Amino acid sequence: MSIRISPYLNFAGSAREAMSFYREVFGGELTIDTFGDYDMAENPEDRDKVMHSQLQVSPELSIMASDAPPGMPLDTGAQVSVAVFDDDPAETERLGRMFEALSTDGGQVTVPFEKAPWGDVFGMCVDRFGISWLFDGAARNDG
Repeated sequence: MSIRISPYLNFAGSAREAMSFYREVFGGELTIDTFGDYDMAENPEDRDKVMHSQLQVSPELSIMASDAPPGMPLDTGAQVSVAVFDDDPAETERLGRMFEALSTDGGQVTVPFEKAPWGDVFGMCVDRFGISWLFDGAARNDG
């Protein structure tokens, strides 16, 4: 048996925009189902809100998200941070580009992406949708 854990993010009406942005950052195949697709919108203005979306980045990684239904309490990004790890030093530069994309254009760096005391390259940011991200990449051993 194989267990996978995938982040499931909730938004207050911006799930489609967020997931499209994450597809630009991480790549992958994005599917989006709306409340209207399944006749589950009580109000007509909720028909186009995202009931479920999934970004399949790789066989091991998917990011899922939805818009909170009306009346559901939502505190976006406060409970969970999404951690992105790569133990291949050759991929650390790519992680840096992802970190940069998430932390600019309305995002915020909370810990710069740089060499950490434990030897890896590490950084933390909050994207423009309020989601917290942690990046940890293996540092190159150049000497």
